[in-house]
Amino acid sequence: MTGEELYRVALDSALELPGSVAGCFSDGWEDVRVCGKWFALLTDHGGQLVNLKAEPDDVLELTHAYPSITPGYHMNKRHWVSLRAGDDLGDALVGRLVTESYLLVVSKLPRRLRPVDPASFPRG
Repeated sequence: MTGEELYRVALDSALELPGSVAGCFSDGWEDVRVCGKWFALLTDHGGQLVNLKAEPDDVLELTHAYPSITPGYHMNKRHWVSLRAGDDLGDALVGRLVTESYLLVVSKLPRRLRPVDPASFPRG
């Protein structure tokens, strides 16, 4: 997967999720939020880069299993991962990681604000 493909798949996947909104929080950084909370950050920092939230155990597992996934660049490395272009990433994996990031954020929202029920939302 090239950097451009990674960026496109991550952004498209994020914007398909209920209640997601794209924005730009800083020069050169795009973000996708749900109810005002980030779940995806995208930039070009020495190549296309996508930051996504993840469970701490998943951060360890993902960074060991995929060379293109590292602890979150410029984020809390316990709760975020960074994806960069690489042959080990595919559309399905990127889409699943975007959805998981979204559901982590949604699960922390007050129930009345949640656009979906995280327990029953399809994880792909």
